[in-house]
Amino acid sequence: MLTKATTSDGRYISWQEHIIDDPIIAGFALSGSDGLVVGDIDQDGFDDIVSVHESDTLYDSSTHDADFTPPPEGHVRIAFGSADPDIWTNITIAEGTDAPAPEDAAIADVNGDGFPDVMVATELSHLIYLQNPGQQSRTAEWPRLILPMTQGKGSYIRVFFADLDSDGTPEAIASNKGAQRPGPKDYAVSTPVSIYRVTGDPLDGDSWQETDIGYYSVPQNSEPIDIDGDGDLDIIVGSRGEQRIAYFENMGGDKIRLEERAIGIVGARVDGFNMVYSDINGDGLLDIIGPTSKGLGWIAQPRRKGDAWNFHLIGTISPDLAVGLEIADINSDGHIDILVGSYSLGERGDDKNINKYGALGRIAWFENPNDVTQTWTRHDISRRKRGMFDKFIARDLDRDGDMDFLSTRGNSAPYDGVIWLEQIRSEKPQAAFQRARQIDSPEMPLVD
Repeated sequence: MLTKATTSDGRYISWQEHIIDDPIIAGFALSGSDGLVVGDIDQDGFDDIVSVHESDTLYDSSTHDADFTPPPEGHVRIAFGSADPDIWTNITIAEGTDAPAPEDAAIADVNGDGFPDVMVATELSHLIYLQNPGQQSRTAEWPRLILPMTQGKGSYIRVFFADLDSDGTPEAIASNKGAQRPGPKDYAVSTPVSIYRVTGDPLDGDSWQETDIGYYSVPQNSEPIDIDGDGDLDIIVGSRGEQRIAYFENMGGDKIRLEERAIGIVGARVDGFNMVYSDINGDGLLDIIGPTSKGLGWIAQPRRKGDAWNFHLIGTISPDLAVGLEIADINSDGHIDILVGSYSLGERGDDKNINKYGALGRIAWFENPNDVTQTWTRHDISRRKRGMFDKFIARDLDRDGDMDFLSTRGNSAPYDGVIWLEQIRSEKPQAAFQRARQIDSPEMPLVD
């Protein structure tokens, strides 16, 4: 369909898909692409992408016959960037039993050598630390350590790095949701959100200490963010089982001291898997934006601690399920807009038996109406039979002055991998989306 979205100066906005990594580039059946994070891994002045790939075509990676069918291997990949956003060098830094169903990654310079290291959360077992070999980061093997206190102890879905005590060394923060596909028994047992502090050599298991900060029913987020605006990083927790979020206030000082605060929400329930943060109503307080029980919405932080947070609807992409999101000024009008992606719930490796009424793979963006309590205009980009868009990162990759987006795409083997969406501006309306491949999972009509 032709785009109706326009910039502040009246030009039309459309999108061109570009492939960064996929099974053809990788040379093997790369699939289940999930989390990604961006940073200058080799310190050459260009952004690189660390991405994780569960490498299965089932919803439950742990479902396999131990005698006949091997478990999915999983892969952790780096796409090294260049001056040309269409030229990338892709390598694998972890796979197999080191990365069983990897779900998320974080980067930070843990050992203090000036090069970002990588931590990966795997759904089938553990956290693994991968140490950057520095100048040889593209060619040498990355030394590694499976954090011993995590090995075989649950299912890790999110991981973050943050210097919580301002001592110059980042801590890892992770939520253990207990099982990859939690059942009734798993929901009834609380599992921890933990901080992993390193003192000494990060490749020595004895250098890591785990501190549990709270226990929840299927915790699925533990994101560091200065939510109270006092200059240090707090931790936002999301619980799938309890359908709630909370935060741990960082009390400051040279030791990590955290106190749990409730986030009571009026108008919707939030499980906190993917959220972004912005002072969306301009009152000087950071608000929370994310999927809720009512649709995509934002939750206004109250002026007084302990008061209710009020929900405001942004919009829905029903029957599709909003999961991944990112904020950026897409149309250059000076206001934050929101890009959102969904999960398809049909077969991951087959387009048969999928119709337009199911939850499919959609990308759309919501245009800020200036008065953020009013209706946001939705602009649909793409809706395919299969696609899982778990994470977006806003970057002006082609340096043309408008915002593009990096993303992974899963649920759609053999079309999974890492992509970027180039924003195109034109005097006349063009097709809202131009895909990178001639053959792909079919585009589908909207259902509203």
